[in-house]
Amino acid sequence: MNSDSAPVDSAPVETRAESTGPGAAGTGTPRRPRWRPARADLLAIGAYVLLGVLVCLNYWGDVEHRVSSHLPTDHSWFEWLFAHGAYSVQHLENPLFSTRQNAPDGVNMMANTSLLGATLPLAPVTLLFGPQVTYALYLGGALAATAATSYWMLSRHLVRSRAAAFLGGAFLGFAPGIVHHANGQPNFVSNYLLPLIVARVLLLGAAGRSWRRDGVVLGLLVAYQIFINEEMLLLTALACLVVVLAYAAQRPRAAWARARGFGSALGLGGALALLLTAYPIWFQFNGPQSYRGLQGGVFHNWGEDLVAFVTFARDTVAGDEAVEKTIGLTEQNTWFGWPLVLVALVALALLVRRSLAARIVAVLVVVFTVASIGPVVRFDGAETTIDGPWAYIPDDLPLVEMMMPTRLALVVAAAVGVLLALAWDALARTAPAGTGTGAGTAGRAGRWLRPVGYAALALAVLPLVPRPLPAERIDPPPHFITSGGWRPYVPAGRTLVPVPIPSNVHGLPTLRWSALTGHEFPIPGGYFIGPNPDGEGVFGAPNRPTSTLIYSTMDAGVVPPLTEENRRQAAEDLRYWKASVVVLGAHPREAVLRELMTALLGPPQRVDDVWLWQV
Repeated sequence: MNSDSAPVDSAPVETRAESTGPGAAGTGTPRRPRWRPARADLLAIGAYVLLGVLVCLNYWGDVEHRVSSHLPTDHSWFEWLFAHGAYSVQHLENPLFSTRQNAPDGVNMMANTSLLGATLPLAPVTLLFGPQVTYALYLGGALAATAATSYWMLSRHLVRSRAAAFLGGAFLGFAPGIVHHANGQPNFVSNYLLPLIVARVLLLGAAGRSWRRDGVVLGLLVAYQIFINEEMLLLTALACLVVVLAYAAQRPRAAWARARGFGSALGLGGALALLLTAYPIWFQFNGPQSYRGLQGGVFHNWGEDLVAFVTFARDTVAGDEAVEKTIGLTEQNTWFGWPLVLVALVALALLVRRSLAARIVAVLVVVFTVASIGPVVRFDGAETTIDGPWAYIPDDLPLVEMMMPTRLALVVAAAVGVLLALAWDALARTAPAGTGTGAGTAGRAGRWLRPVGYAALALAVLPLVPRPLPAERIDPPPHFITSGGWRPYVPAGRTLVPVPIPSNVHGLPTLRWSALTGHEFPIPGGYFIGPNPDGEGVFGAPNRPTSTLIYSTMDAGVVPPLTEENRRQAAEDLRYWKASVVVLGAHPREAVLRELMTALLGPPQRVDDVWLWQV
């Protein structure tokens, strides 16, 4: 691998077209417009789209009745979110808050993962085809779009070889950690703006660029990303900070020459982003149903297991779901497999001396690998006695209090994707035998280095090709719900109380009643994060006596002895929820739930395919 393993031994600068200039090689041939994609670009995007379809293939077999086998609750929550976006547009309601879940208190959508940047623009699709179709379309599309923008960033700013950019883009869009989150968490695969943000940050202050234009573009991108995924934006900002510091340490004069333009553009972009998002951010932390931190700092213990780095991920062709039970305490944010780790180490060893980009990648890998370990070092599923870096970080630091250490490893995954592109690009520009100046030495090296290098990269990434995400069938809502049979029983301003009441643990099917009817009636409980009496964030609505009684009865499978106090509490809870009707549909615990509700509320009516208690 030669010394030109990065096109420019400085921060990524202008596009490849700009570097050649008009009339390259004295031909006078006009330069192709930058906005016009080449055939290789279209082929790359087409391949990414096919990969996106492959990942979601099991959903399309029965899109209306299938959810993620691994995270069915999260899957249903995002279906509910797409319905929320459509409801907000259709009724011209404030999308930052919803009263259709957790009635009567509602849900602060900015304080939850609401994906408003996607659910609102896709509202017409949801209204036409339903949230299940929108979910499957968006999930595959977000994966492909992330790969495509990564390809654009790499091919225009970092590597010359389109094949190198394709490989890097494919990994950035479909890395094992990203595909893992595709199981019910489309917000973590919605990274299509992040490569554009990174490219813009690294261009700030470059010679010949307008700091005003770059600042405005950066501000618009950051503002929109806030409505897609704030956590991934924070991770990207931390990664950019490390990149800028690493660049400045290695090229202090060049960094100083760009400092004024960089600072001006960054300040303008930050001010614009803050101006555009000031009210939503204020609403997130000060609006109704906002909260401060999570109770107990529950995320801080979720660090990456060291063995996970060399393990094949569950949803790849080489993955084994059984391994996850051993070391998969939380999430699979790395899970590169040992071949890729070995190839990455060799590539860094060969490139790091001669390529600034490779050295910056090495810094990113080291910093964020260490940071992802968490408060205690874990090895092969067991906690060691060695403290991790998060053992020294207070749980209540602003922003940090909501972070999960293992997700910092997603920056490592991004760095590995860039490294793959750099390595392929270096191989592509290794001189073959009998060509160029000094062809004897370079040619002899190229004769074996190219095929060996290409084979090593292929063998490292092919086991990580994603498989279709596992899906399971879920029963549709009762006909009483989908046909609108509930309408005569639920007047305006009142709620429909489904049994079991939706929560983060129970009531997945009943949460979908709301999503699949377009939020036409409000429900109590739900799947969200809201405040407890102390203002700390907790998962789901605080349980009321009746919801607690329902859940404990479901778990035990038998109705406990009831008292008049239980009946009084049930009446009080129904008044609090502003209930008009209590509905029990088909459920694995239907018999015991009907017995419980009958003991609390009296005999039910059988209406269509549900049991009904009018209250």
